[in-house]
Amino acid sequence: MSRHHAPPPPPETASGDVPPLGEPRWPMAVAVVVAMVLTLLLPDSLRLAPAWVLPSVEGLLLLTMIAGDPGRIDRRSVALRAVSIALVCVLALGAVWSTVQLIDDIVHAGKETASAASLLQTGGTVWAGTVLAFSLLYFELDGGGPAARAHRMPAHPALAFPQQLSPELAPPLWRPRYVDYLYLGLTNATAFSPTDVMPLVPWAKISMAVQSLISLLILGLVVARAVNVLT
Repeated sequence: MSRHHAPPPPPETASGDVPPLGEPRWPMAVAVVVAMVLTLLLPDSLRLAPAWVLPSVEGLLLLTMIAGDPGRIDRRSVALRAVSIALVCVLALGAVWSTVQLIDDIVHAGKETASAASLLQTGGTVWAGTVLAFSLLYFELDGGGPAARAHRMPAHPALAFPQQLSPELAPPLWRPRYVDYLYLGLTNATAFSPTDVMPLVPWAKISMAVQSLISLLILGLVVARAVNVLT
């Protein structure tokens, strides 16, 4: 009976790098589009700007990234890096602004959270937007960004995934993908603390702490307000 062997990993170059192992662009692009849709679903009082402004800016930045590096993310460029950071900043700023306005509306019993239906819809939309914004922030900042990770993983990562802590559990040349950072953002927003991914550098610890506090405020106040509305 013949034996089937796994294909060997790509050979390293003379500099120690391996051929680029870029991930497809579409998962993060879908996340950005969903974040844009969530912004459109928010009440006007919870948006940073008129309904069309943030989605238009985010869409333009996303199209610029796709045009500059289509297909797989593996082109290292200072200009593209600046565009990706700008996109994350716009998403994060919009999410934090909506969170602040939601909290203010709940505390002052505003009209956007006066009924159980509007409260759950608005609170859920803001919460989901923060999860996507922080997942993209982790995705863009860890290891110099996805393009840098496609060429070479850093010796000292900012975020330590289980596959890095236990290499025997991962295939050769494993790289974290956007879905890994989305999972990180989701679990950090529900557990309010690290689960299986450990932050190792200051920016990662601060970002995860801020996300945990934002999520705790949103969920805690939404639940408290919902109890008050229903009783």
